[in-house]
Amino acid sequence: MIVSWNWLKEYVLLDMPVSQLAERLMMAGLNHESTEDVAGDFAIDLEVTSNRPDCLGHIGVAREVAVLYDRPLELPSPAPTESGPAVTKHASVDVQCPEICPRYTARVIRGAKVGPSPAWLRGRLETLGIATINNVVDVTNYVLMECGQPLHAFDLSKLAGGRIIVREATAGEKFEAINHKSYELSAGMCVIADAKRPVALGGVMGGADTEVSDSTTDLLIEAADFAPRSIRDTARRLNLHSDSSYRFERGVDPAGIDWASRRCCELILELAGGALAAGVVDVAAPRASADPVTLRYSQLERILGIEIPADEVRRILVALGANEESADSQQVTVLPPSWRRDLSREIDLVEEAGRVHGYDAIPEDVQVPMVRSAKRQHDRVMDRVRFVLTAAGFDEAMTTSVVTAEIAETFSPWSDVPPLRTLTPVLRGADCLRRSLVPSLLEAQHTNEALANRDVDLFESAHVYLPPSGKTDGAESPLPSEEMMLAITSQRDLLAVKGVVEAIVDDLRPGTQIDVRGGEHELFETDGYGELWLGNQRLGVIGQLGESGLSRFGLRTATVIAELSVAQLEAIASLDRRFQPVSVFPAIDRDINLIFDESVRWADVAALVKKTAGRLLERIEYRGTYRDERIGAGKKSLLVFVSLRDPDATLTNADADTVRDRIVTACSERLGGALRG
Repeated sequence: MIVSWNWLKEYVLLDMPVSQLAERLMMAGLNHESTEDVAGDFAIDLEVTSNRPDCLGHIGVAREVAVLYDRPLELPSPAPTESGPAVTKHASVDVQCPEICPRYTARVIRGAKVGPSPAWLRGRLETLGIATINNVVDVTNYVLMECGQPLHAFDLSKLAGGRIIVREATAGEKFEAINHKSYELSAGMCVIADAKRPVALGGVMGGADTEVSDSTTDLLIEAADFAPRSIRDTARRLNLHSDSSYRFERGVDPAGIDWASRRCCELILELAGGALAAGVVDVAAPRASADPVTLRYSQLERILGIEIPADEVRRILVALGANEESADSQQVTVLPPSWRRDLSREIDLVEEAGRVHGYDAIPEDVQVPMVRSAKRQHDRVMDRVRFVLTAAGFDEAMTTSVVTAEIAETFSPWSDVPPLRTLTPVLRGADCLRRSLVPSLLEAQHTNEALANRDVDLFESAHVYLPPSGKTDGAESPLPSEEMMLAITSQRDLLAVKGVVEAIVDDLRPGTQIDVRGGEHELFETDGYGELWLGNQRLGVIGQLGESGLSRFGLRTATVIAELSVAQLEAIASLDRRFQPVSVFPAIDRDINLIFDESVRWADVAALVKKTAGRLLERIEYRGTYRDERIGAGKKSLLVFVSLRDPDATLTNADADTVRDRIVTACSERLGGALRG
């Protein structure tokens, strides 16, 4: 944004060197790019951030200067003289897309004489690098650069029926802009049309058919508001950018539209003559008013580290255009001005007070209060889970949340309800919100195999989307339940993966027992799929893919999966550890080889051993399962390792043998086991 030094002086007193002003504006957020001496004036180039469209005009910059230097701001009060019939006798406005054009105003001037602009007007525009056209067009550009509100002047005699219709373009519709290039429009673009054809591309550029020429006498002056996203999309699609589109993309002041229209008409009457029709056609959709924002003075010191007097804070906010609604010794509540859409939170007001007061006023060695932050339970749990998995040789993967219907239906252990679908597929054919991470992770495993990365074990933690089992009363489409899951795929055997899961659980809460309950699924080996339980809470599932599962995902190597509920992991996690001193007494280890029926589970054996050994048991480990002819059909041998230690005295071999004998007896009586000879 280039501003003229002489132009700024019309609104605010400038008695400082131009270099000092440029530096002060830079310290307040308007970065100074350069200053150029142009024919007795200074052209100051400022970088305006996208959240400050109010500074895309001289009045906005002058307001900043007035606030920074605590000086009055003097603005024009346009009041053009109206005469003749009402404007509705000459023109009509029909806004058919208020969501794209929330406000459109039109005024009519008849009998104007188009010609060259006076020297002062040409000089102002040339200082800013804007070419002059004629007095009417130059006035619209002048007002644009004055207040930041784009305007457009139509040749009223060339508007069919004197009608203005604001509508969406139809696909393939042609439009010739004032740059005399033809554009093919897409559906949804905003056009300004007359009774026959498009005459302007709303918020972007006027049309060649109705542009003001030397023969023009009757004018329709447009001042409007357009939705930023619509203008941005249109300008980018057509690669057609202008000063108007630049401002509409960032948002204009809706309350300043009528001021700009009156200002434009006043200057045209002064420079081109004519008669302004009475009134204005103003078509506006209801606009929500801004919410008041409260600033607590204590927050200034907490965030900035310095104390700004309450009176100074109130002065700054009022000078910025805010309307003070209430104030006391603790806080002030203001209604932000219409041209500052970026002021919606307390922190925004803190920033305004800080930058106007001056960031350079903050001492370099100021003591800013620090608050110790703490990680959420979820983050702490996932840090531990990632540590265990990466230490075990797993790599973390990230897959998409939307999958094809074919993939979504393959495996869903958490819900039998069909997956929810997106209205617009994010990826080709992928329109289902996944109910399990496993299918996506197996697809990633397949991709790695195809790229010859065969020894890859993967894990992923992400949300799944579980559809509601039925519609909620009064709700057309209930939202899904978003559950965080942890999925694992590995080419290790089933027991190894189960050991990894146990390591995760044991790291979160040492000594927690996982119960495996058998199940069946068509994708998995017989007796190779089951559910994981923690007491009476379902933790997840584990299984080894069978031939159908491997074929379904195009895998060549035996693969085991597991999927766990992160919520259950968080529920059991005990991360604040209490450490015990290392015992000074030695441990005694024993291997116990027991014969059981095939139906006896390791989990039951381990639980019984723990209960029987009591406080002397320090560690129990599964060492293997053996089957041979000597044991007999339907039997298996489990090798159990136990480490025993007395925390208060030296454990003797006799004591250890006694514990071992109790374990053997308990296994015999409860589980039908026998010590292998």
